[in-house]
Amino acid sequence: MIQIIKCNAEHCDLLIELCKKTFLESHGESASEEDVKSFISKTYNKDLIFKELECKNIQYHIINYKNKVAGYSKIELHTSDPAIQQTNLTKLDRFYLLKEFYGQNLGSILFNFNVEIAKKYHQNGIWLVVWIENLRAVKFYTKIGFKKVGIYDFQISSTHSNPNHIMFLPV
Repeated sequence: MIQIIKCNAEHCDLLIELCKKTFLESHGESASEEDVKSFISKTYNKDLIFKELECKNIQYHIINYKNKVAGYSKIELHTSDPAIQQTNLTKLDRFYLLKEFYGQNLGSILFNFNVEIAKKYHQNGIWLVVWIENLRAVKFYTKIGFKKVGIYDFQISSTHSNPNHIMFLPV
């Protein structure tokens, strides 16, 4: 059974642990251990996540599969990006599955769920940034119709950044 739940303040601790684990699985080797740990502590802390959960334009969703937490998404409504002509866009800011749930079609299900939210809010498209070396993710996004429209340097620390594609999908 698959269940997608919109997160609220009650999910904050669970969400933080899920964010940390999925980031380590996907990006743990992208920088030094010290830089990755520092990034995680700055980005996935209770104060910051709690504030985001209270923001009306940010939505987190957790996907459960067979009563186990499998992954999550974070979207931000009504955004824009200089690399994209359109405005009133949804940013797919985070989109992760735990590795043990790869190959279960859960990514497509969670993605389509987010597309429906974007349509509900009359968004013109969805954009994201994805680490160039995350070949599995780049392949997934390309397969579902995203096009590369720019490059973005994702700052892990003051001394390390990773090159990312900016990708866009009209909806």
